[in-house]
Amino acid sequence: MRNEIDLILKPEFTQQIQNGYPLLMKEYFQDWNKLKEEGSLLHLYDNKKRFIAKGYYGLQNKGHGWILSQNEDETIDSEFFVRKIKEAIAYRKDFFADTQTTAFRVFNGEGDGIGGLSIDYFEGYYLFTWYSIGIYTFKESILEAFKQSVDFKGIYQKKRFNTKGMYLDDKSDFVSGQEAPQPLHVKENGANFAIYLDDGAMVGVFLDQREVRKAIRDKYAKGKTVLNTFSYTGAFSVFAALGGAKSTTSVDLAKRSLPKTQEQFCINNIDLKNQNIIVEDVFLYFKYAVRKKLLFDMVVVDPPSFARSKKHTFSANRDYVKLLKEVIQITNKDGIIVASTNAANFSMMTFGRFIDKAFKDLKTKYKVLKRYSLPKDFRVAEKFQEGNYLKVVFIKKL
Repeated sequence: MRNEIDLILKPEFTQQIQNGYPLLMKEYFQDWNKLKEEGSLLHLYDNKKRFIAKGYYGLQNKGHGWILSQNEDETIDSEFFVRKIKEAIAYRKDFFADTQTTAFRVFNGEGDGIGGLSIDYFEGYYLFTWYSIGIYTFKESILEAFKQSVDFKGIYQKKRFNTKGMYLDDKSDFVSGQEAPQPLHVKENGANFAIYLDDGAMVGVFLDQREVRKAIRDKYAKGKTVLNTFSYTGAFSVFAALGGAKSTTSVDLAKRSLPKTQEQFCINNIDLKNQNIIVEDVFLYFKYAVRKKLLFDMVVVDPPSFARSKKHTFSANRDYVKLLKEVIQITNKDGIIVASTNAANFSMMTFGRFIDKAFKDLKTKYKVLKRYSLPKDFRVAEKFQEGNYLKVVFIKKL
């Protein structure tokens, strides 16, 4: 039986929740200490005991829970989840009709009305990602609703919360249906990616960068020498090569980046001869490139929000200006820098200030060519623009 708990909002936060803000923080409440168990359903009232909203308690890095409904009579059950899933699928009907792209997001957390859950589509297979124990407690109801609503080959899952001390009956990421081939080949704007649905925390490609990769291939890469830093499995490099890049260099600290990147090149029939793949701390590589006076026509820099190696700790909020200054020094005049971050704790405007400071510190002029944020399938809640975390700026070094 699920706990259902009444909570009183502090007056200064009541209007915010009434207006549709979906994220819950413990400081919004007068009586938060009532809560003990993640997954509890919350009935929220103002200090005059008037109903405001329903939500659930679930700890994740963003906050302490999410609003699910502002309708007092709405029951949070399988029928509720069926409605949400069907609405999300309908919103993305154009993606399902596109034979050139067979990997995209079909449910994006609070953007589709259920914070803490995302669902991605890979060539008929679906990957659920649970971001808190709280939302995971709804797993059976959500899966039942999904199976009622969607035709699928197979279902997989990732748990992005600390499972230590929890009894979890699932020993692999496979959940239901038929198991996917390893690798599973999917398409993105006609290019191929090898995806692994049951191989660690990540599957092989970040779907939110689809439009950026297409722009690199279609508009910017031809004839260029391209450096792709924090390259993961080399997706930007693949699109640069497909766009006619003279050469690509992919740099990432993870040892598996070498075979994974080679695999992505090979399934796209790209000759490896002009594709350099380097397993190295990116910050050390920058020093090497400056020492050797290496210059590139295009540099892609897409670091994690936070990263730690033996010699470096990187935080996007604190260190992006310094990182960008390293990049500027190894970019040719009239070269392109693709500066990217998925840090949600600052805005595109702030990111623009980081870029401006880096260039001004080096007394170098620049021109912003294009900005990108999340694509359509990564639906963002109107009242929660913090959810639009992706910031990518194409910059020309003058």
